[in-house]
Amino acid sequence: MMTERYAYLESVLNFPEMDFQIRNDGGKLTVFDSLRKKFLILTPEEWVRQHMILFLIHYRSYPKSLFAMEKGIHYNSLQKRFDILVRDRQGSPFLLIECKAPHVPISQKTLEQVCMYNKSVGAQFIGVSNGLNHLFFKFDKKSDKYEQLVDLPEYS
Repeated sequence: MMTERYAYLESVLNFPEMDFQIRNDGGKLTVFDSLRKKFLILTPEEWVRQHMILFLIHYRSYPKSLFAMEKGIHYNSLQKRFDILVRDRQGSPFLLIECKAPHVPISQKTLEQVCMYNKSVGAQFIGVSNGLNHLFFKFDKKSDKYEQLVDLPEYS
């Protein structure tokens, strides 16, 4: 039986159905992260992040070896952590994604957060997702602006 504490697991996210390894560790649910090869505490944000990771790998053929997860970056002397970064085959930042819990709406503030992180990272594409809504943008160096994309950028 799912407790109220984990009700978000029963909500339908805007992703194809996926299988996850979930277990109870001392009263806390954990989910297996196939990239980091370990179980992580299953928070609402982690639930969205794990869906996005599997979607990128299984439905869009993003190579597992090119992911970086929750790495620290410096911005205006502040230490911050991004959620997902996928590099291109030359090792340059390709796609930076910020994940939020399903109950957190995607707002201007959310977009500003991922844009701020990208000033340090320098990815060609950025995205935000709360599991229900996903927005993706391409950075245009000539205009120094982001252009919204219709869909997730293809990895080639």
